[in-house]
Amino acid sequence: MGIAESLRNVDGRGEFGVWLGRLDGVPAFEHEAETTHYSASTMKLPVAMAMMRKVEAGELALDQPVTVHNDFASAAGGRFGVNPEEDEAPATWGRLGSEVPLGWLAAEMITRSSNLATNLVLELVGVDAADALLRPGPSAIRRGIDDLPARAAGISNEMSAAGLAGVLRAVGNQEGASGDHLRDLLAGNQWNGEIPAQLPAGTRVEHKNGWDTRIRHDGGIVRPPDADPFVLVVCTTSGLPDADAQQLIASIALEAWNHRHDLGAVR
Repeated sequence: MGIAESLRNVDGRGEFGVWLGRLDGVPAFEHEAETTHYSASTMKLPVAMAMMRKVEAGELALDQPVTVHNDFASAAGGRFGVNPEEDEAPATWGRLGSEVPLGWLAAEMITRSSNLATNLVLELVGVDAADALLRPGPSAIRRGIDDLPARAAGISNEMSAAGLAGVLRAVGNQEGASGDHLRDLLAGNQWNGEIPAQLPAGTRVEHKNGWDTRIRHDGGIVRPPDADPFVLVVCTTSGLPDADAQQLIASIALEAWNHRHDLGAVR
């Protein structure tokens, strides 16, 4: 089943965005790629990339100590904290009140999708630095995770398939140790129920996903051993059961894989 047919089968059940192409930025397949969705944890990738840029500039260091805390400035004014019951990465919570290296927090943010680690990294990086990586375009980072006062004020993080694909291409093309570090973090992602799920075992996929109520996204660089790497992003905001949304993304990834030698043949 082609990608377009898979999307026709869910027509009317929500919003679905797809961007597929090589690292050169030329799309092989697009569907509503500029439509924005609530970003969920996909915003953690631009945060990580902005962090590495500050490391390269000497403004931050991966080995610098960061005190783990759960009190942050809200984008709407006032303070907020992360809800531990909605954070599926417990290791950071076990270090409350102690110091950990910034690089360790970054790994928890990407490989385990820790919300608390994300806000600690974002506090050092700054919202503006992370948001700048999504410009120009409709995607935006405006606040931290679980910033309920900001959410009540209508301040949200938004991501389009094209926007996330742009960040992934930048990561894929980044040279030197910083690029290697970011790609290795993405390849170490422990949540693999979408893009990697139906690909051959051992396939390297450098990806960051995100999920919330009605939300299931994944974007990554797939590196087949016998073809050039390709970038795939699928964003879903829908009434689909969560397992069905994951299956949709996995099936689109498999279709892209099956055309890895000729992405232009994808339909």
